[in-house]
Amino acid sequence: MSSVLTTTLPKPKRSIFQWISDHWFATFLVGYGLWVFMPYMAPVFMYIGWTGEGKALYFIYSFFCHQLPERSFFLFGEKSMYSLGEIQAVWQNTIDPFALRKFIGNPALGWKIAWSDRMISFYTSVWLFAVLWYPLRRRIKPLPWWSVMLLLLPLALDGGTHAVSDLAGIGQGFRDTNVWLATLTNHAFPVTVYAGDALGSFNSLMRFVTGVLAGLDLVWLAFPYFFQTQTYNQQLDEISYAKVIEQIKEQNPHPAG
Repeated sequence: MSSVLTTTLPKPKRSIFQWISDHWFATFLVGYGLWVFMPYMAPVFMYIGWTGEGKALYFIYSFFCHQLPERSFFLFGEKSMYSLGEIQAVWQNTIDPFALRKFIGNPALGWKIAWSDRMISFYTSVWLFAVLWYPLRRRIKPLPWWSVMLLLLPLALDGGTHAVSDLAGIGQGFRDTNVWLATLTNHAFPVTVYAGDALGSFNSLMRFVTGVLAGLDLVWLAFPYFFQTQTYNQQLDEISYAKVIEQIKEQNPHPAG
């Protein structure tokens, strides 16, 4: 009788932390997904009249994003992005980033998403690449470190030059005109490609591309390690459980009956 019981011995209950470890990917998709996509609800709340909830989201995410309106997408308005001049015309004629970031929109222009365009491309791409990674998780190996640095380099260059350029004032720096790029390309593209941050500009395109590359980099580096760690933990649990069964069998050597 004891032999039968030991071979069907239930496994011990796992703690909440162990459960999260076992279901880390589902936990990530839900938890991180809520974090990433809630900023999209800010303009929705403003549009339907839930201004308190909308402003609360803008406030919370202002600690994680500059939310400059000329570098943000707008919903429920005439256009998806607006130039600095258009923002200044309806808000304040200022280049102070702390004043500009307070503009969340209006019924005519629409309401901005609580993420800037770069944050949208980076954070959203992490979630999307994770979804794409999961079916291939057993075949994808972690990136080597030289590849990690290579994929991060465009973000570092683009973000770094934006930061240096903004020291001259929003709309006043070399990244706002991109004269260097116009000279390099012999003015082959319309002036809107070189100047400003609006959709279709070089700056907007680079923020999107570098954000996506960084998101791919993060998933390709970290998620294979997470999966390997989970696999090793499961194997250790199975080994530990098998050892317990063997110990019980040794203590109860007599067969049933």
